[in-house]
Amino acid sequence: MALSASAAAAGRGSRAEKVRRIFERFDANGDGGLDRDEMAQLVVAVNPRVKFSEDQISAILDEVFRTYAEFILPDGKGLSLQGLLRTYDDGAGDVDRDFLALSLPAVDSDASSAEIALGDAAAPSSPPSGAAVAASLLDDHVKPLGAGGGAPPSFSSRAAAAAPAWATSPNHGIAFDSSWGLLDDLEILVKRLRSKQQRKGSADGSVGGGAGNSNFDSFSEAGWSREISGAADSASSAAPWDETSRDYLTFVKELAVLRTRADASRSREEAFDNHMVIGRALSEHRLFRDALASFRRACELQPTDVRSHFRAGNCLYALGRHAEAKEEYLLALEAAEAGGSQSADILPQIHVNLGIAMEAEGMVLGACEHYREAAILCPSHARALKLLGSALFGVGEYCAAEKALEEAIFLKPDYADAHCDLGSALHAVGDDDRAIQEFQKAIDLKPGHVDALYNLGGLNMDAGRFVRAAEMYTRVLSIRPNHWRAQLNKAVALLGQGESEEAKKALKEAFKMTQRVEVYDAISHLKTLQKKKPKASKGKDDGQGEQAYVVVEASKFKRVGRKTTLRQDLANALDIRAFERMTKLGHCDVELVRKEMNETDVPVSYSGTGIPEKSIRKAALEVILRRLLSFLKPDTFQGAIKAINERILSVLDAPGSGRVDLGMFFAIIAPICSGPVERRKRVVFDALLWRPASEGSNGQIRRSDALTYIKLLRAVYIPTHGASDMLEMHGESDPTMVSYTEFLEMFNDPDWGFGILSTLVKLEESDHIRHGRHTCSICRYPIIGSRFKETKHSFSLCNRCYSEGKVPSAFKLDEYRFKEYGNESEALIDKCMCFNLHSKKLDTDA
Repeated sequence: MALSASAAAAGRGSRAEKVRRIFERFDANGDGGLDRDEMAQLVVAVNPRVKFSEDQISAILDEVFRTYAEFILPDGKGLSLQGLLRTYDDGAGDVDRDFLALSLPAVDSDASSAEIALGDAAAPSSPPSGAAVAASLLDDHVKPLGAGGGAPPSFSSRAAAAAPAWATSPNHGIAFDSSWGLLDDLEILVKRLRSKQQRKGSADGSVGGGAGNSNFDSFSEAGWSREISGAADSASSAAPWDETSRDYLTFVKELAVLRTRADASRSREEAFDNHMVIGRALSEHRLFRDALASFRRACELQPTDVRSHFRAGNCLYALGRHAEAKEEYLLALEAAEAGGSQSADILPQIHVNLGIAMEAEGMVLGACEHYREAAILCPSHARALKLLGSALFGVGEYCAAEKALEEAIFLKPDYADAHCDLGSALHAVGDDDRAIQEFQKAIDLKPGHVDALYNLGGLNMDAGRFVRAAEMYTRVLSIRPNHWRAQLNKAVALLGQGESEEAKKALKEAFKMTQRVEVYDAISHLKTLQKKKPKASKGKDDGQGEQAYVVVEASKFKRVGRKTTLRQDLANALDIRAFERMTKLGHCDVELVRKEMNETDVPVSYSGTGIPEKSIRKAALEVILRRLLSFLKPDTFQGAIKAINERILSVLDAPGSGRVDLGMFFAIIAPICSGPVERRKRVVFDALLWRPASEGSNGQIRRSDALTYIKLLRAVYIPTHGASDMLEMHGESDPTMVSYTEFLEMFNDPDWGFGILSTLVKLEESDHIRHGRHTCSICRYPIIGSRFKETKHSFSLCNRCYSEGKVPSAFKLDEYRFKEYGNESEALIDKCMCFNLHSKKLDTDA
């Protein structure tokens, strides 16, 4: 430790000695101060290639003498030695460069040791100004390396030695001497801006550098190609600059001077290199908005250069402008593919970052393709494999995700995020023992790994280990106190332990964090359960306030009236309705599907059986779905894509080719889109007509195509019935044609068609219907939608409990007779009719 302190002191002493020699060089009268004339000579001498006007010199000197007034000696002596040292400390100049420019003899370390204390005697720092460093900023190095002229050879070697790693890279580093000068001057500007903003009271002292006291390292990485873009390009770890301050506005003006110098270069190649260097340096300091302007200018100078588009994309992503970032990456990809082997090293990174930008927009299937391409181009790219595995998990392809994540871990065993996501994939496929091991490995590698702790809590809760689950959620909340999902799940885990009061407190905390209506409903439900505990004589309590129930077979459920929905039909319709809600297709007007058919030009291709079809890749289908569901936020759209991929695309792409018959897809989703029922059916038929097999058929489709469609439809939405039907249909061909009217007969068939659509529509229309104070006798929730009343014992069930065959255990009957009420008006009318009939019977008896 003493050695390091000594080295630091020696470095400081060497710097102070250089400043002292510069000072003595221009203190012509030896009075211990630099007056205006002597300071003017210094400014001109350290910038030999710049011609200053008298006004410029005067402005520079005015600013120096005003800013460092406390270092000005009396009797007109001028700036003291300590004052000159302070100007260099504040970034108003570069001691090493000025020392070289003056060609002063080298500093002897022993001679300088006596001057080490000079800097310690300096007065409190004062903010430097733009004019004070104008001379340094205007220094212009314009010759490319090795071309003669420009800065002396020692300048390039000195700058390279102190430069960041990217600046000396053989492929993407600095190519011109003038760029080194710009980089030096920019570093001075940034150093001064940081000094001013920190001096004005950054709360954590992290303005413009590092992540301060944030918990960034505790979270899963946000998905960024750190192998080439660097951690500084990640918006997640950026410490904000105060872009509204006067200091920042001054910085922007001074930065414009550097850009003007770059534009004044002798060639487009040199100007391009200048702007790229400015952009890279600004990115390193997380000044992404300013960096973007430099990269955009570089794109204008050389539109086909891959680097400028790639860097501009990184800045746009860091600024949260994901759609624009994606467009820049696409331009970079086009340039890289056209560049051949010259761009081979950056091509995998472009695919990775393009995939990340697409994921940020919710386009997970498209992201998978780019991650996969990156992994093919660079098989050792562990990050590409990890991102591929995570994206595959996100679309419900768990086995493929497991394989990709295992490969990533093989390449990088200490990859905590890969272990965490592998644990999630294993849990999804039911391998909980291995999943626990992977979550634990992630936590061992990164003890504050929020995702691993949260997911381990979910696994324990699924397994009924509520105490362990609550512990995991508590650990999550200790790291991220505002994690409302952890707070909500902690409440559920406490409820599972029977800790109702603690659960209620946790629920209230979750509601404070998020203000979500479902959390409020959960609190209300918990209060209701506590108030309405069933009596012991009416059935056993399950510990949570819910009455014990039994599940009876479907044959014991009888309907009173034909309007009452069959139990199995309601179960199927509820399942379809849940899918409709998950995908948000119920909010998509079916006419938009028709519009897509009219405006989408898909070339005809031939499947393995030789049948012509308009098929597209899943990623291209995702783009169409994004247009149909443009009202969704990216994370909600990701959830919709996952549900659609698991339920629809898995059936339409059973061979796993990655392609889907677009006409058949439109026909599959049309019944669950919004709009009148008849219009939905018409769009279904039009989608089948749009397929190449039905072209030129005068408004008719082949019966075999209609049968294939209906069987696919049932396989998607009623899988318990559809799978065996699909096996029977395979290879069957019927050449006869059917009209729209004949198709409707097939579609509406309740047994072999999709007659369940009427029940689905009834559910859609009753979403907001409540039945006063009636609650379900099983789950105790207020009844929403239809109410099913058992006519003999008068208990009521909600849609869900009726479809699952649940009845209170206190009522054990050979059969149960239910009547469905769509609303309380129907129940009141039925009650009045029963009363009238009862009155007439009494009159007759009398």
